[in-house]
Amino acid sequence: MTVWNLNQVQMDIKTIREQKHLTQEELAEQSGLSVRTIQRIEAGQEPRGHTAKALAKALGVDVSYLSSAEQPTETINYALVKRINLSSAFVCFIPLANIILPLILSHYYKQKNHLTKGIITLQILWSIISTLMFFIAGFLRLTFSLHHQTTLWVALVFILINLVMILVNAANIDKYKKLYFQFNFSLI
Repeated sequence: MTVWNLNQVQMDIKTIREQKHLTQEELAEQSGLSVRTIQRIEAGQEPRGHTAKALAKALGVDVSYLSSAEQPTETINYALVKRINLSSAFVCFIPLANIILPLILSHYYKQKNHLTKGIITLQILWSIISTLMFFIAGFLRLTFSLHHQTTLWVALVFILINLVMILVNAANIDKYKKLYFQFNFSLI
């Protein structure tokens, strides 16, 4: 069972602000909010609506991260998250395995958090895009009588790009505890 804690949200806002070496005044200026609003939130008031969106944008976090109703006090095992991310690299050349393996590992290790959801969302979208591009390359090869290995080269390029994204995300998890390639939504 997950325990929800409002004070964790305010503590995280202050922690993120301090990690970014921002004063309350600088955060207020970047977010378009008053310094007093920043102080109230760090003192315990929950940010809502426009305030939550402005803070999330200024701090570079997802809006749901600032809502106590959605912010569990779970601990994220970053080593496991990194392992789940890197698991996609070992199977990125097998269609859908780059989605299924991280999904299984996140379930097995009980790491169902915003990072693993972001990893799996990225792999789902990447699989859709690369499949479409593979078919478009095949169509163009037939239409314009291109070299017969064109589709193979397109597939290899997309596999290499996926590997680079996976490795960059892994480095970012190590250094900043977040994904470099992430979306403001989740497909799982």
